[in-house]
Amino acid sequence: MKLSFVSLLSLACAATASYESGGGSMEHLMSLKIASRERAHAKGWFDKDRYPLLSRKKCHKGKAGEYSCNNVDLLSFISHQGLGSETREGNDVWGWVSKWGREFGIVGQTDGVAFVEILPLTGSLRYVGRLATQTEPSVWRDIKVIGDHAYIGSEAPGHGLQIFDLNKLLKFSIKPVIFSPQKDLTAWYDGFGSSHNIVGHEETKTIYAVGTQRNLTCAGGLWIVDVSDPANPTSPGCVNEDGYVHDAQCVIYQGPDKNYTGHEICFNYNEDTLTIADVTDKKNPIQISKTPYVGAAYTHQGWLVDEKQEYLLLDDELDEMDGTGQAANGHTTTYIFDIKDLSAPKHTGTYQSPVRSIDHNQYVVDGLTYQSNYGSGLRIVDVSSVAKDPTGAGFEEVGFFDVHPEDDEVGGEVEFVGSWSVYPYFPSGYILLNSIERGIYSLKYTGRGAKH
Repeated sequence: MKLSFVSLLSLACAATASYESGGGSMEHLMSLKIASRERAHAKGWFDKDRYPLLSRKKCHKGKAGEYSCNNVDLLSFISHQGLGSETREGNDVWGWVSKWGREFGIVGQTDGVAFVEILPLTGSLRYVGRLATQTEPSVWRDIKVIGDHAYIGSEAPGHGLQIFDLNKLLKFSIKPVIFSPQKDLTAWYDGFGSSHNIVGHEETKTIYAVGTQRNLTCAGGLWIVDVSDPANPTSPGCVNEDGYVHDAQCVIYQGPDKNYTGHEICFNYNEDTLTIADVTDKKNPIQISKTPYVGAAYTHQGWLVDEKQEYLLLDDELDEMDGTGQAANGHTTTYIFDIKDLSAPKHTGTYQSPVRSIDHNQYVVDGLTYQSNYGSGLRIVDVSSVAKDPTGAGFEEVGFFDVHPEDDEVGGEVEFVGSWSVYPYFPSGYILLNSIERGIYSLKYTGRGAKH
């Protein structure tokens, strides 16, 4: 079985557009993913009726059913097919908590998003509805939440930004509700067509769309959208000085660099550098620094380590596959940066996972980074020692849940399969992990907290 013609065409067009605009790295990355997806289809990993519903399975002696694990229990699983996807392929995931404390997941798929509720006592998942893609299917879809609205972008041509009121999920319905992109959106922002990622900054009510077409005004950089009124999104400007941004994290800066206290700062992951920008004045953003590092192959994503805003972690999506720097051994490699001086970040060390895999997305909560590392699944690492030893020597894996058992016997493979992203921010402690081939997992970490 092959990828659908539409999915392959979307990938090929996106790769060509990036290449023609100077994005050779993105073309390389997309071509590798096209080949990986074709191999997965040929192996039947996206076949109908392949993955049944699963309920609670405690992690016991390194296993939760067929899944390898440590200090992470499986609470619930629903396949992409079970969530109404015709393509049965997953990608991003994000979460929302209603004002009454109900917890929901927004599960990205190539043909739209599915909505699930995480039930409070058991962590079980209930499929409550879905929203189709705005135009056509695409491997890439990204979601962020500000207030009670989800903001959804995609690499699909002409997709724009879907703005959906999550309060619609609170109405009781026996069957999952199929929401219409034409009738059920609060608004649809079409200032850009495709985007690679959506970055949300709750404090300033701002969405930053990144990885839009390089030939547009923003040159693939931060496309700023003011969503203080979700029904009337507007764009005050762009951050385009360093061109294409693959992902970012934006914060109100309270770190040690007094030149920027109280400013809105974005940490941008720009294909080959960590690029830091001051976006306080959105009509006149300022690039503060642009920092390369040894071993760079495709600078993908990263996250601040703690509220002191002194260090961040960076993941590179191609260093393991291209064999650059320390990642030449194929073990997932995380880069550590000292950012106490925003104008001169320093690469201070690296952390390597005990298994072979490619890193994708990570988020830090209370000294633990929750990494979604493709074939090795969720990896939870204690990074709280970074201030005492910024080389990463004190980093320690404290839990994991591997949703791709197919490569366990060989100690993991450097391949674009398995988990795409993780959401670790629910007050209940429940964790959502979205698999490319299988579906959405509700998990619970049972290990210790951060040491420092």
